[in-house]
Amino acid sequence: MPNEADRARRVTVVRDGPILIEGPVEIVREDGTIATSDRFVVALCTCRRSRAYPWCDTSHRRRRKHPGTGRRAGCAPSSDSDSKGSHDRDVH
Repeated sequence: MPNEADRARRVTVVRDGPILIEGPVEIVREDGTIATSDRFVVALCTCRRSRAYPWCDTSHRRRRKHPGTGRRAGCAPSSDSDSKGSHDRDVH
């Protein structure tokens, strides 16, 4: 799945959250297998808690709160920009 040559791929880093990438994307895992998604934006897990790794399933939101702040450790800012649901496919 080659990138379009006429434009750069946009990547957005979300503090304490996923990395958002304009799709479609192909992700090469450590073991050499390839995961692909045809979505227009995908969320990649950076905390490695996702059950759908490498895709973010918002597991980073389920962490303890920091004492005195009321904010959960590893919690992304409130937004629905995280990718939810299933992704396209894994290629082995």
